[in-house]
Amino acid sequence: MHQLVQQITQEPGDFEPYYELATVLVDLNSYAQAEELLMKALGLFAAQPAAVERLHYGLGNVYYAAQDYPKAIAQFDQLNDQLKGAGYLMIAQSHMANGDHKRALAFALTALTSQPQDVATLQVVAENLLALGNMAQAAQYYDQVLALDAENGRATFDRGLVAMVQGDPYAQYFDRAKRLDPTYYAQGQKKLGDIEKFIQAQHKQKKE
Repeated sequence: MHQLVQQITQEPGDFEPYYELATVLVDLNSYAQAEELLMKALGLFAAQPAAVERLHYGLGNVYYAAQDYPKAIAQFDQLNDQLKGAGYLMIAQSHMANGDHKRALAFALTALTSQPQDVATLQVVAENLLALGNMAQAAQYYDQVLALDAENGRATFDRGLVAMVQGDPYAQYFDRAKRLDPTYYAQGQKKLGDIEKFIQAQHKQKKE
């Protein structure tokens, strides 16, 4: 932090130290200070379009981290071509955090048009399809994620959930996920229980 503050003093024409210092402040949960710093920088660098875009993106991240999703969306919505894909992805994640999976999916798919091989974007698409119960499409996107990032424990676990609902072999996904990401695997046990109940209820309905 001290180095970045010095940089801001010594290089007043460079917006990057402002952006980096705001990122550090977000990591320290100092959201109000990060917001104030970026708002000040937006005033200072108003004549530099590239700086303005990056600072709006930074400000969106501040609001996202603070869970103020409407404000985050408003910032990401102002981005131009340079950061448009990244902005759409963050808008998708903001809607997702608010539980609006349909809207989140729409923005994630839009982000995907400009970054079709981006693992994070593919994963957000897959997660929203899973949340909406569209298992066949979710499986396709999870398979794309795992083709690009085979060590992704979260995607591996979720792919197992999809396989389970579809009636496909799933144990190997959970075994692998437990090794790759034990924390997410442990958190996913509730999801697993919910899906097992859902499958049992479906079987019961079929028998009746």
